[in-house]
Amino acid sequence: MKKNILVVDDSALMRRVICDIINSEGTFQATDVCRDGLEAYEKLKTTTYDAVVLDVNMPKMDGLELLERLQKEKIKATVIMVSTETTKDAEVTILAMERGAIDFVAKPMNIIEAKGERFKAKLVSVLKAVLKDSRTTQSNRVGVTTGRITLRKTTQPVKGGNKIVALACSTGGPKALQSVIPYLPKNLDAPIVLVQHMPVGFTKSMADRLNEVSSIKVKEAEEGDILEKGNVYIAPGGKHMEVKKCPDGKHKIQLNEMPPIGGLRPCANITYDSLRTCGYDQIVCVVLTGMGADGTNGILSLSKSKSVYVIAQNAETCVVYGMPKAIAETGIVNEVVPLTEIAQTITKNVGVQ
Repeated sequence: MKKNILVVDDSALMRRVICDIINSEGTFQATDVCRDGLEAYEKLKTTTYDAVVLDVNMPKMDGLELLERLQKEKIKATVIMVSTETTKDAEVTILAMERGAIDFVAKPMNIIEAKGERFKAKLVSVLKAVLKDSRTTQSNRVGVTTGRITLRKTTQPVKGGNKIVALACSTGGPKALQSVIPYLPKNLDAPIVLVQHMPVGFTKSMADRLNEVSSIKVKEAEEGDILEKGNVYIAPGGKHMEVKKCPDGKHKIQLNEMPPIGGLRPCANITYDSLRTCGYDQIVCVVLTGMGADGTNGILSLSKSKSVYVIAQNAETCVVYGMPKAIAETGIVNEVVPLTEIAQTITKNVGVQ
């Protein structure tokens, strides 16, 4: 049975393009369309859809207002935002994650790009990933978690020493990070380097928003940043992020624009690989929700030369159980925990100053 999608956009041309993309896939169908959030609200009060593809800027009621209304009235919907890469839209999109949106797709700046393969591939991949996992029953997820994952019991948390936290996430990540970063103490005894797969512009808005709501300091990483404890450095969209040891023993951020790895830039594997030559005594590796397996090869390689302690988000709380599953099935994971326990698990293993 095809999965029913509601498309909400004030542009008739964009509605048609998105509907054509959805209908071109055998597993989806664009069941209904709406010109603004108010029309969508009326639809969602009486009709259930497998997913909603929602524009940000619309008349009468915009995407953010609609999400707030749905949240307030407890109307459930699996919402994927479609927003331009302008600073304003990026900021609103990050707020939309707080209001219940699961993920987003960057909207092309013109109709030629909208009809291109890149936009189509991204929209379809997000829909497939989100809807595949949303149809997975909780019992099946638990079966995957308990039946195929063996935790590594040989490594104990290091009480002393110099540590760094390296966190990776993708689909569902911006929303998941809202349940992690704000719950970390400002005096965390380690810096955090964070790779979230996002386009240029969105990482800055996400970093700024997380900084507003967190006691720990959060920023989009810049070339040459010296890593400091109690700070989170988010890889900027469109650039790979590496950690390099300085002659004085400190560590700095180094960015590069090497080709995407498996379509990803930033790529978490690059960040993990760079830590093989760092001066930290232990790397606490954290893998959250996301499609694919980015981070797994990097962590496995890192573990051959460094002491690593690996924390993975559990299946039940992931939007997409891809990246955490991939690392968990290697047998190198020390703890598998729900999203709401990630922050305290990090703090437990790192400590405070």
